[in-house]
Amino acid sequence: MGKSKIYLWRTLASFILVLFTMPLGHALMIIMEKTMTPEAVHYAGFTMGFVGLILVIIGVFVKGDTRQTLWGLIGGLLFWTGWVEFLFQYYAHRFGVQPEIENGVIVTKPEYLILPASFGFWMMMMTMYIFSTRNGCNFITWIQKRLFGNRKNEIAFQPMTRHTSIVTFMEVNMILWASYLLLMFCYDKNFLGDHHPVTFLVGIGCFIGAIYMFKKQLYIASWGANIRMSVATVIVFWTPVEILGRINFFKEFWVNPQEYAVQLLCILAAFVLLLVYMWVKGSRKKHNNK
Repeated sequence: MGKSKIYLWRTLASFILVLFTMPLGHALMIIMEKTMTPEAVHYAGFTMGFVGLILVIIGVFVKGDTRQTLWGLIGGLLFWTGWVEFLFQYYAHRFGVQPEIENGVIVTKPEYLILPASFGFWMMMMTMYIFSTRNGCNFITWIQKRLFGNRKNEIAFQPMTRHTSIVTFMEVNMILWASYLLLMFCYDKNFLGDHHPVTFLVGIGCFIGAIYMFKKQLYIASWGANIRMSVATVIVFWTPVEILGRINFFKEFWVNPQEYAVQLLCILAAFVLLLVYMWVKGSRKKHNNK
């Protein structure tokens, strides 16, 4: 058997595009918190989530797999930031949830302390995906094979109606959600703690998993599918980054955007250039298929 073709540039570009959304998203939230009143932040956050939802819906009616993926990616990130993170922040502040403080420094904000209470909702969504859908998620497919064995095609025999924008949107939100739940469980001293050996093993496991996923991604020819794979790869890769930042192994410059404006502006410029490049690529492919 001959070797499959490797798409190094597509994989790197897709990975970097999604990777840059991580520090940019953190920086955006911090800039909003430091430059706006609490009331304005909540209004802006709610508006951000609504705009994200609209972008995802627009993506349903856009032609082209790559473009639909980009609409779903950007919309999903805005939705998560606005209607998940900022809404948790609003209710945490409204009802006086206190942050976790160590040595006089806030290590966990109030909104993240209450986020684990959403575990039941996450499991509800996962139950639906595992028992009612046939999809392209390797993790869910693996669970289905282990649970159902030879009856897999009988239990989950058909996919949902497929809209690439919605698929990307759900992927972004479900994997981000799972990552936050995992990290909050690891950081919680009632269970493990941020310096617990198991927490370090989780980080190492995610790093190795991200390398394995990146290797698989190298063989994906389609820009849209490569970007969607990057969503999972980047979020898994970002888990050990979060753990290392938590224990002050390195300085998370994106949490101090006012001090590292040049670096963040360079990341933003590179992100926008990649976004435009992929949008144009998607447009050319659509015209070539006509």
